[in-house]
Amino acid sequence: MSEVRDAVRSRYQRAVRQLNVLSSTGAELQPGCCPVDGPDCGCGGAYSGDELSQVGLTDAVSLGCGNPLLLARLRPGEVVLDLGSGGGLDVLLSARRVAPGGHAYGVDMTDEMLELANRHKEGAGVENATFLKGTIEQVPLPDDTVDVVISNCVINLAEDKGAVIREAFRVLKPGGRLAVSDMVELKPLPAAVKGALDAWAGCVAGTIPVEDYRQLLIQAGFETPTIEITGEQRVAGLPAAIGSASIRAHKRERGPATEGHRPSDQTTG
Repeated sequence: MSEVRDAVRSRYQRAVRQLNVLSSTGAELQPGCCPVDGPDCGCGGAYSGDELSQVGLTDAVSLGCGNPLLLARLRPGEVVLDLGSGGGLDVLLSARRVAPGGHAYGVDMTDEMLELANRHKEGAGVENATFLKGTIEQVPLPDDTVDVVISNCVINLAEDKGAVIREAFRVLKPGGRLAVSDMVELKPLPAAVKGALDAWAGCVAGTIPVEDYRQLLIQAGFETPTIEITGEQRVAGLPAAIGSASIRAHKRERGPATEGHRPSDQTTG
């Protein structure tokens, strides 16, 4: 295991323990990841009380930087995959939205998070959800499996973001869509910050510039990628150094115009 992945796993193991302690003492959990990760995490608190009440949770278990479900526009009957599903909030909310006939999957590498997510699933009484152990660089699902890939402040944690985005493209059905909340770099960060493992695990050091993110999406095969900055944060005294972003992209429909034919094959007279 790489040092970065080990640092990320350790941080989220601690997050589970702290959430469990807060819950057991009856303390009121605050929105987003701030209670367990500190003020540098980019937490969103973007979930409505109505949808949270459907699964009996608060957005304190999100540990994210936004609400990808606002981007995904889920419909009944669809299959959804959440990359880095954590405590399971986005998976359980997705499962509610795609019922009847749909299913929501979550993949996470941390045993403690998977255990927490399954407890939340049982408590919410949600049956059309499945939590899988794995990494977001190697998703344990076949090609062309899901209609929508979502993620909430997780892709920035990966060392090889290109591999994650290629996996998202692989598991999406033709015509499928990507809807991600993530952190991006808005200004070059100091070398000391970029090299700090705790800053990487805290959703800071692993951020990349918006244009780099866009190019990774295009290189993987996604079409019409859009990246909208939804918030900015100071890092190491540098204002607006990183920001939360809403990221959308599509996988092209399969059809006669796209099979075995590329624009570069055309010739002009």
